[in-house]
Amino acid sequence: MSEYSNVVEPHQLSLEEGTYLVKLARKAIEEYVTKKKRLEVPQDAPEKLKSRGMAFVTIDKLSGEGKELRGCIGFLQPISSLLKVVIDAAIAAATEDPRFPPLQPEELSSVLIEVSVLSLPKPVSNPLKDIVIGRHGIIIMKGWHSGTLLPQVPVDYCWDTETFLAEGCLKAGLEPDCWLDQSTKILAYEAIVFYEEKPGGEVKSRRLDEDYRDRCRWML
Repeated sequence: MSEYSNVVEPHQLSLEEGTYLVKLARKAIEEYVTKKKRLEVPQDAPEKLKSRGMAFVTIDKLSGEGKELRGCIGFLQPISSLLKVVIDAAIAAATEDPRFPPLQPEELSSVLIEVSVLSLPKPVSNPLKDIVIGRHGIIIMKGWHSGTLLPQVPVDYCWDTETFLAEGCLKAGLEPDCWLDQSTKILAYEAIVFYEEKPGGEVKSRRLDEDYRDRCRWML
């Protein structure tokens, strides 16, 4: 049996299960930020979520009329149960993202939590043809350098595929045209994104392909 035979894939998750994961991420953050206590994996969780999985947790802070990134960390390999991955990623996004200071208790009421559950990354041979904005996230790897951009990133910024690849190279600490180099390894993955509409509020599932068409119709 393959080591990846019991891995949760994004398309297998319901909105109810996604809601559970987002609430779990928020609880993990609140427990750690306010009590320095690491949340235990709940034993009464939906059975499917006990399987191994990959996920990123994104924290956005409300700012004026919009929001701004406050932390984002995740795991690109199914190293443990999806439940544990979400707990660990949530705490890390709140306290270990090197771009930001640790989240403070007084910020909890003004941040939005988003959980992206990922599929297994697969190598891409023809990136301009095979990578679809609104469907794929990317991993760029060359030598000791590596970086990833989630599928929602090019949607939020209305990037085309070439820009997405260039930004992925920059994220990996490489030149923006690194994706043209045959020695650069490019992988793609899909994701389902669950997010809070307001802090601690209703959880919804984001349709990235529809968002891209709506947000970026001027460039399509």
